[in-house]
This record gives sequence, structure tokens and C-alpha cells, in this order.
Amino acid sequence: MMTGKPADTSDHADREELIVLQDVHKIYQMGITQVKALAGVNLSIPKGGFWAIMGPSGSGKSTMLNLLGCLDRPTRGRYILNNHDVSTLDDDDLSEIRLREIGFVFQSFNLIPQLTVQENIELPLYYQGWTAANSAERAEELAAMVDMDDRLRHRPMELSGGEQQRVAVARSLANDPTVLLADEPTGNLDSATGEQIMELFVELNRRGKTIILVTHEPYIAAYAGRRLHMLDGLIDRIDGDA
Repeated sequence: MMTGKPADTSDHADREELIVLQDVHKIYQMGITQVKALAGVNLSIPKGGFWAIMGPSGSGKSTMLNLLGCLDRPTRGRYILNNHDVSTLDDDDLSEIRLREIGFVFQSFNLIPQLTVQENIELPLYYQGWTAANSAERAEELAAMVDMDDRLRHRPMELSGGEQQRVAVARSLANDPTVLLADEPTGNLDSATGEQIMELFVELNRRGKTIILVTHEPYIAAYAGRRLHMLDGLIDRIDGDA
């Protein structure tokens, strides 16, 4: 069960906007058919917010997360991330934005099975050119934060699902990203383990990390301060702390 409310401050006027979507459309060409995944989305998310994106299959929530994570770009409209317009960046620049600004947590953990816990956490730092000593120190610090410091030499197959997701969260924080994006982060976990992972997100949010997750489970979305409901490629409503 939840032990407390997240420190979502998205309703405060003095919070700096981290994410701004302006009339964002996303159209996929499927043969001769055009699929409108997003149909003109406008949204502002401040720094320090904790948001859940919900909606039925085909509502646009996965497309929204892909755009927010710079894994895709809008067909039309603007996406401002941390005061940078990323709407028209090329693939190399988007890759740099992802490396610097965004941490990802996936339903299937996406850990590399041949690497140890420490090596999995260090991986983003390798691409940023960190020294071995500094990356090892950072990995140890993050492993301790998620209560996995006694598993640094273990490999993913030696861990439970909850432990693997904790490692994935630690890895997502390695480069101290501006925003943490999670795609159904409890989808492969039992309910008790899922609640433990969500309490970890709550604690990260209390420490100031901006978190946006996609979920179809209302009890998971309840951990977030704001809940964005999508329908037919548009924001249907936003509820939560106001």
C-alpha cells in the first residue's frame, strides 16, 4: 500500500515548465491509410511533476510517450523539452537529447543478460565517456539508492523481477536525466512487487525527479499526482491534485 503522497507540484504557478506540447499531431502512413495517433495535443508539465498517462488501446498514450522520449518526432506541432525545441531535430541530435535529458524504464526491464548489475547501471555512462572509476562509483551510489548494493556482481538471471526493475530504475538515473519515463513499469510484476516499485518512484519524485509513466492500472496511476486520460489521439481529461 502507499505510504504517502508524491511531491507533485504541477499545480504551482511558480514551477518552471519542463515539457510543452503545442498542437502536436502524429500521423502514421500504413499503406494507403493514414492513422492519426495524435490529433492536436496541447500540454504543459512542470519540473518536479509526477504524471500518469492512461487510456484504452489505440488512444495515443504509447505514441505520446515515444514523442516525449524523443524516440519519434511530431508530424506537425512543437515539442519543447527543457527550453529546447526538439520537434525538428535530426536522429543524431535526438539521440544526444535522449542520452542527456531522458531516463527510460520499460515493462520488460531491458537489462543486458551478459552484464552484471553494476555493468548494466554503468552502461549509459560508458556512452557519455565517463572514466571507469567514476562510473563504478556512480553505479554503487545508485544501487544503494534502490537497495541493490548487495547484488552488484549478480547478473539479471540471478535476480527476481522486482530486483531487475530496481536495477533498471538505477540505470535510468545514471546520467541524472531531466525526466524519467516509464512504460508499464509494473506490467511484469505481481501486485506487491509493483507497489514496491511505485513507492520507489514516489521517493524519487519527492527528491525532485520529474516522472511520467504509462499504465492501464488505476491503482498504479493513483500513485501519480496528475492523471492524463487520452482518447482518440486527444487529451480527454486531466485529474488529480489541483
